[in-house]
Amino acid sequence: MKKRKEKEFKIRTYLTGIIWLALACSMIISALLFAFLKHFLEMPENIPAIVWLLIFNTMIAGLITALLNRKVLEPITKLSEAMKDVSQGDFDKQLETSSRIAEVAQSYNSFNVMTKELRATHILQMDFVSNVSHEFKTPINAIEGYTMLLQGEDLSNEQNEYVEKILFNTQRLSCLVGNILLLSKLENQNIPMKKTKYRLDEQIRQAFLSLEDKWTEKGIGFQVEMEEVRYVGNEGLFMHIWMNLLDNAIKFSPENGTITMFLRHENDSVQFILEDEGPGIADDAKARIFDKFYQVDGSHKAEGNGLGLALVKRIVDIAGGTIKAENREYGGCRFVVQLPIKNYNE
Repeated sequence: MKKRKEKEFKIRTYLTGIIWLALACSMIISALLFAFLKHFLEMPENIPAIVWLLIFNTMIAGLITALLNRKVLEPITKLSEAMKDVSQGDFDKQLETSSRIAEVAQSYNSFNVMTKELRATHILQMDFVSNVSHEFKTPINAIEGYTMLLQGEDLSNEQNEYVEKILFNTQRLSCLVGNILLLSKLENQNIPMKKTKYRLDEQIRQAFLSLEDKWTEKGIGFQVEMEEVRYVGNEGLFMHIWMNLLDNAIKFSPENGTITMFLRHENDSVQFILEDEGPGIADDAKARIFDKFYQVDGSHKAEGNGLGLALVKRIVDIAGGTIKAENREYGGCRFVVQLPIKNYNE
């Protein structure tokens, strides 16, 4: 506590000294400037000398204060920007500690220690999640396999219902574990970004057809306008984008609703737009919709695990693209994915 007070006192003393220095310098320069102008130029005699001194002093003091503020506030601005980067998950951020001001150097050093500890904690956390998820996969696959074998047995209707529930929830758990593993690898950059050239529009159609059972069950219709797009990227990873977005649109679409898809070239990028006629996104959910384990309906009873959109966002970020979610003017939700065309020509 005592050290903190001493540090605050030093900073206040330093700032006070700067203010007085600025005032003293401005007064001296103003006096010299006034004497110079009076000697070489004819100054209006109806304006008192004190008024000229006040005008010069105000202008010069403002200029000196602006220059000193820039110099003094620069370390604070740099620290603020670095903290913003850390808040967005960049734990590799480090600051130079060679400042002449001891307090600034100490603050920078404390910041560097903090980011190192956060990085170590983050790595430990992701390794733990990855290892636990990996250990879960084997028993989950075994349960799923044995449950599928039971479906072929001569079971009563009630027993068949139980088997179907076990299979459904096991597959849901398997999907959750798979998404956690994939997201963990993406965040740790442990996935080789192997790129191949393929038809992006054909890939989206494959995702659309693979979900046919879900959208036909709800009687959902589709309006599709997709240009032929040849793209270079990680084909396996990109399939997660379209599968998750389409699955999400089907999940929230009403019975006999319509889903609209667009794919087109736009300047130096490829743009994919997906629209549904669902309830849209609540204002308090817009900022969190791409967070891990966040579900818009607020219930974990519904199908899904809250990782789909987080996974989509991470893959799009790695590709150097952007994704945004917004409400349509006439109801429903719209997802817009923008991917850089530079990958297309590589």
